[in-house]
Amino acid sequence: MYVVTGGAGFIGSNLLAALEKRGLGPLVVCDRLGDGDKWRNISKRELSDIVHPEQIFDFLEANKKRITCLFHMGAISATTETNADLITANNFNLTTALFAWCTHNNVRIIYASSAATYGDGEHGFDDELSVNALARLQPLNAYGWSKHLFDRRVARKIAENKPLPPQWAGLKFFNVYGPNEYHKGGQQSVVAHIFPHAAQGASATLFKSHNPDYPDGGQKRDFVWVGDVVDVMLWLLDNPKVSGLFNLGTGQARTFKDLAAAVYHALGKEPRIKYVDTPVNIRDKYQYFTEANMDRLRAAGYGKPFTSLEDGVTAYVQKHLTAEDKYL
Repeated sequence: MYVVTGGAGFIGSNLLAALEKRGLGPLVVCDRLGDGDKWRNISKRELSDIVHPEQIFDFLEANKKRITCLFHMGAISATTETNADLITANNFNLTTALFAWCTHNNVRIIYASSAATYGDGEHGFDDELSVNALARLQPLNAYGWSKHLFDRRVARKIAENKPLPPQWAGLKFFNVYGPNEYHKGGQQSVVAHIFPHAAQGASATLFKSHNPDYPDGGQKRDFVWVGDVVDVMLWLLDNPKVSGLFNLGTGQARTFKDLAAAVYHALGKEPRIKYVDTPVNIRDKYQYFTEANMDRLRAAGYGKPFTSLEDGVTAYVQKHLTAEDKYL
């Protein structure tokens, strides 16, 4: 049995599709579906059960002898969420309790961390797992802080030689894009935001640069195709002796202008871009550069190349965003 928290979400639903394609199961989703179209993310999957988050520990206890791996993708992931109590309960306390349950019951766990833990990038993007290295990082928002707080808890457990699950892996996701993110609204990837403008032949909007080291549209991110993210999780599933905290990007930062151009080119159109001022309320916290150091994942044995920005965006646009059925 494979349990995916946040299984109806973006990355979780892509993982479920890949597990099903492999013929693995039973598959169990733990999530809140709400009253929107989020359910469509899992509508094609054969699921053994859908469990509400409030019932997750009752379910785990009842099935603890059957569970091969718990993929903990569930979280409040909006970087704009300001209710720190809510974020702490969902992103730190629940993760801590699930990690403890997996430790006690000898169950493998792969959980979602985030590149938001790196803050403004002043201390680089090295996924070193040590108490001192993690203490130097200063996330810029409550979401990033909540993820960082749990990474630090794991580092402390290791330093003090405390018990751990038989396999555990934290994945610091960078800027992931791909199908089944449609329910996220304003938190969708920039690809999804640009697409409707490009499809209509209109201009896409990007932020101006307020940093003299970067031109307008020259701000850089490590954009990673969701299929690559899933491939790494499946590789971890195939390699139960690999544990650790790992970056999950491509290792190559690209500009927002490159990203926008890739969307237009995937539609056979010339890019049209206009620039607007970065909102004042986020300007001081705006990241101008992120790039995953992928050395630790490579050293652990992961050898598959990552999808180029152009190939990933083209696949997303042509196979999903322009399709009659855009869901995976």
